[in-house]
Amino acid sequence: MSRFTQPSQDDSGHVLVARMDNAKSLSSLLKAVHFREVCTCFLSAQGLKVTVEQSKCVQANAFIQASLFQQFVYRSDASLAFKINLSALIECLSIFGGGSGGQEGQHTALKMCYMGYGSPLTLLLEESGVLTDCSIQTQDADEVLDFDFCSSNVVNRVILKADCVREVFAELDMSSDSLEILLSPSPPFCRLSTSGFAGTTQIDYPKDSDMMQVFECQETLQYKYRLALLKPCQKAVNQSTKISIRMDRRGFLSLQCMILTNDKQVCFVEYLCVPDEDGSDVG
Repeated sequence: MSRFTQPSQDDSGHVLVARMDNAKSLSSLLKAVHFREVCTCFLSAQGLKVTVEQSKCVQANAFIQASLFQQFVYRSDASLAFKINLSALIECLSIFGGGSGGQEGQHTALKMCYMGYGSPLTLLLEESGVLTDCSIQTQDADEVLDFDFCSSNVVNRVILKADCVREVFAELDMSSDSLEILLSPSPPFCRLSTSGFAGTTQIDYPKDSDMMQVFECQETLQYKYRLALLKPCQKAVNQSTKISIRMDRRGFLSLQCMILTNDKQVCFVEYLCVPDEDGSDVG
């Protein structure tokens, strides 16, 4: 481990001190939710949650657990939150070329510090003995949307292999206005469809399909979601190995992507989306 990733007395005044041997793991997760310039970061002893929202209709959350870091020190009894420019944060993490290193086997080491409300987020990056430090101004966090999407309200849940969901983005008419999702305890079980100038395209997945890993549906629900809101989730889908699709009776949708980092750790990125107004419960 490099010199700057070792603990030092200067760290004692920081609320957060986090060290990582390969910054690409963090950068990849942040890129998966990067569809707006600004994000809200929530800090706790369990790790970081990075939230991005658009039009009060869609919310993306990247969950970056403390175990992803080689060292994670959090000195506060309560969680803290701040707004930060996500584009600037990703650019800093990629300053040595995507965080992957200029040569094979090279990694960018990261030390990230935060002193509390009103303080900048500071990053110290090192690769091949070259050090770069960055300071990104933070702002007071605004209140984020509460989708009230708890497990007890979920009536339908399926888990599909990520290859299956990537196939959906490749085969459906993504120029359409909306994506319709049907989940039902009876055939067709799971149907994803679009309607556009080229006609209607639909893909069905039976509950015993090789692509279906979990099928739990209590009642038939069929809702439409604006594709403009769902398209950003393709970044997370492209990185993931499994996708969980959950729906509650309001038609609120959760797409949870399981992502394996370069260090083979499991992380999750979740997209929450409200249904289009003309969607309906057909149960």
